[in-house]
Amino acid sequence: MIAIIDYGVGNLFSLRHSLAAIGAEAVVTGDAGEIQRAEKLILPGVGAFGDAAEKLRAAGLDETVKAQAKSGKYILGICLGMQLLLDRSFEFGEHPGLGLIHGDVVDMSPILPEGYKVPHIGWNALHLRQKDHPLFRHIQEGDCVYFVHSFYGANCGDAVLATAEYGPELTAAVGVENVMGCQFHPEKSGPVGLRILQAFCEM
Repeated sequence: MIAIIDYGVGNLFSLRHSLAAIGAEAVVTGDAGEIQRAEKLILPGVGAFGDAAEKLRAAGLDETVKAQAKSGKYILGICLGMQLLLDRSFEFGEHPGLGLIHGDVVDMSPILPEGYKVPHIGWNALHLRQKDHPLFRHIQEGDCVYFVHSFYGANCGDAVLATAEYGPELTAAVGVENVMGCQFHPEKSGPVGLRILQAFCEM
């Protein structure tokens, strides 16, 4: 069973619907005990980093997620959920993240060429930095996924699993051992997104 972590941020039910479409059992929950009993975890999120991080802490789920990561349980962060896995964000101030993957969340505006709009909304091809990563076992270089974001993961080093070109190459997916994150929305990315969720379920 997969626990979709409910801390008051994110489109949780479309994600559960996508998991159901591939035959995966999932529950939307903010209960720490149920999260601990789950086989895998998904941390979703939309909106501002600081607000989401505070809600996660207020629910006591930040420490739950850290403990489950330390135990070796597979965790997938999606969109803002991916950003929360990193060390810190500079969105409307500086805010600490979970620190499960090294990196900073920064504004993409200063590095975009003239004419590129923020937020970055739309379909973009994935460039697989680590093609043999199990998260990508059912997709190919150049497959397209759906993004909606104004900030991106920077300074992630060897944790970058994939990038997408929006002017420059922006971080599209990160991972260190059992903890992974996608800046894009697999639940909104059609068959490619479902195949990525399937790969996560198979880990």
